[in-house]
Formats: sequence, structure tokens, C-alpha cells
Amino acid sequence: MAVPEDAGAEWLDGNPHQAGLASRAGPASPASGEAKPDPAAAEVVNPNSHPAASPPTSTATGEVRPAQPALRADLPGKRGGEPFFYGGQAVIEGVMMRGKSHYAVAVRLPTTKEIVVDRGELKAPIYTHPIWKAPFVRGLALIGEQLHLGMKSLIWSANMNAGSNNIEIGKKEITGSVAMAGVFALVLFIGLPLFLAGLAVHRSGSFAFVLVEGVIRVGLVLGYLAAISLLPDVRRVFQYHGAEHKTINAFESGWALDVPSVRRASTLHPRCGTGFLLVVLVVSVIVFSIVALFHPNLFWLVASRVLAIPLIAGTGFELIRFMARHRYHPIVKIALLPVLGTQKFTTREPADDMLEVAICAFNSAREGEEATAGAAA
Repeated sequence: MAVPEDAGAEWLDGNPHQAGLASRAGPASPASGEAKPDPAAAEVVNPNSHPAASPPTSTATGEVRPAQPALRADLPGKRGGEPFFYGGQAVIEGVMMRGKSHYAVAVRLPTTKEIVVDRGELKAPIYTHPIWKAPFVRGLALIGEQLHLGMKSLIWSANMNAGSNNIEIGKKEITGSVAMAGVFALVLFIGLPLFLAGLAVHRSGSFAFVLVEGVIRVGLVLGYLAAISLLPDVRRVFQYHGAEHKTINAFESGWALDVPSVRRASTLHPRCGTGFLLVVLVVSVIVFSIVALFHPNLFWLVASRVLAIPLIAGTGFELIRFMARHRYHPIVKIALLPVLGTQKFTTREPADDMLEVAICAFNSAREGEEATAGAAA
């Protein structure tokens, strides 16, 4: 799979109420591969470069610049005539935001408390080819995006945090950790529910077996999320997750993208991946109930749980997409309650400095979108 083209990292001061310092590239960091700041070449910039309210002022010249139009979900950010909605995810001490054709990752370094931003353009076929935008297929694209852009952003954030402490994380360590996590997830969320359901219901080809298996799987997922939320480092990731949601909610509401305004927004969002996970679990019960009608043996019982992932993911994505677009319909509002409720497990109220990181990531992604729109005009 082609890798999106990366842009260089830039450094911003984390003060939400003042302009920050951005340094031009200096010597390369061996841990992250990114450029370190050169204090002698510093220039003053405004991290909140896209407020939706008053026109921004350049602190370097005192000049008042015209306010740039917000890329609202129902305005310019459209793909193929359909509105495009921004998305993102929490990373280690930061947030990744994804636009239509650009992404940005903003991370606050633990030593200097500065914000480092990495931007890139989404050029891989999974982001650009029309086949990946087709109904049900786009659910697979979402999984591919998480494996590609999500992991890439997470690894970059880990390297930035480790590099600031003069620690280098090699590819072997990263590959090993990802492989172990994958095996752990398969055993815990696929193998264990099958085993426990087999102990409770001896007829594997029955609806009761599928229902018990589904209930156990939901319980394991929610229990796992509740348990890891007790870890301080994971709790901080969940706070950044809340900051990501607040920023997108504020933008879609047309509010100013500054800390006081974003603070007012909700930490819950109907397009959240946690809610998508719940929908996937519900869809899996329906799909596996159909499989049970064929009374599969143990091999096909296990294989069906893996082979059905594309179908389940595609259906789940279409359902979550439909509910997000019709969130104010009375019936959909009721259906969204458990979807939003599960996000209580993976979001926490963020601190103001976390909100600023999310805003920086969002504005950086928008800058790429605006540059592309300006070039096409």
C-alpha cells in the first residue's frame, strides 16, 4: 500500500492565549527523523490560525488579516458532491486529524511542553480511488485507514515523545508490539468468547450460542476498556480523545476554534470509533446467527468469525454513517443512545493544554485542505 507523502514537522508553543514559537528546521533528530528547532531562526506564529469568530491578527506585524471561511461539513469540504466530515484519533500526548486529502498530527513534548506538528497529504489509493468510496467497501477502507494512517500517527507520536527523552524506538520493537497486540486481541475477543459460549451452550449451531457469545464479547470489550482506563497513561489518551471530539463538534457547530469555545463542546460524537465498535458487535450477532443455521463444525465456526469481518465492518460502517447523518430523527436519536454511551469508556474531559493540541492538529489539517482548494481555484 502506498504511503502518503509527508511534510516536515513544525514546532509551536503551547500557550492557548498567546502566539507560539515556530522554529525553522535544524539538525535532524536520530530518534524521530524529524528536524529539531533552531532557536536563532524562530518566527512568531499563531497556533489558533483559523478562529471562526473575529479576524486573526498577525502578532509579528500587527496586521489584521481577513478571516478565512470555515470548512464546514456542509460547505466546501465535499467529495463527489457529498459533504465530507473531518475525523481523527488520539495518539500519545496528542491528536491526529484527517481531512479530505490531508492529515496532521500534533503532539505536546513532555520535556519542553512545545507542540510539534507533522502534516501529510493522503495520496494512497485507499484514500483516492473511487472503489474505496463505494457503500460497504468504505467500511473496509476505514479498517485499512486505521491500520495505515492510525498506526503511522501513533508510531510517530511515540517516537516524538521518546526522542524528546533521548530514547530511540526501533522498527523491531514497534513491529513486535503490534504483532503481540494483534494476537492478544484475537485470543481475547474472538477465541475466548467462543470458548466460554461453548461451555455455557453446547450447541454451537444455535441462536442461543451466538447470543451468549455476543454478550460475552461485548462484556469483554467494555470490561477491557474500563480496566485500561485506570492506567494513568491510557487515561491521558482518553482525555486527548475527548479533546478531538470537542474540537470536531465545535467546528461542526460553527463555533470559534479557541480553547474557551471548544471547552463548551461535548466529548461524545456519533461518528466515534468506539460507537462503531458497538455497532459492529451487534451486527456480528446477526451475521453469526445466519452462519449458525448451517451448523458449522469447530473449524468453520472459528473461520467464520474471521472471514465475516469485511461484511460486518462494511455493514457497521453504513449503519453508523446513516445514524450520524440522521442524528436528529426521533428513532435514530434513541438508537444512538448506546452508541454515545459506550464513548464514556474511551473519552474523558481534557485539560486546556490538551484542547490546544487538538485545535493545532485540526487547523494544520485544514491548512492543507485550503492550500489544495486555493491551488485548484
